[in-house]
Amino acid sequence: MANHKSSKKRIRQTISRRLHNRYYAKTARNAVRNLRKTTDVEEAKAKLPKVSAMLDRLASKKAISKNKAANLKSKLARLVNKLAA
Repeated sequence: MANHKSSKKRIRQTISRRLHNRYYAKTARNAVRNLRKTTDVEEAKAKLPKVSAMLDRLASKKAISKNKAANLKSKLARLVNKLAA
């Protein structure tokens, strides 16, 4: 167990940040899943910017890596373009 005041605080911070990151990462995963299920072109086009912004925010807060965010955004954009074609 931690002996220093600073290490106890670090443990508290880590726990709260982990919970925060888990919530927002799960929310983003659900948004991505819902966008992938969408078959309507207009609805998919409307959802794509919102999901992309959500992924960018997660990457900037380091909840997910920026490469993962970029890969997800690329795949989703290809999916939406395929629907439109």
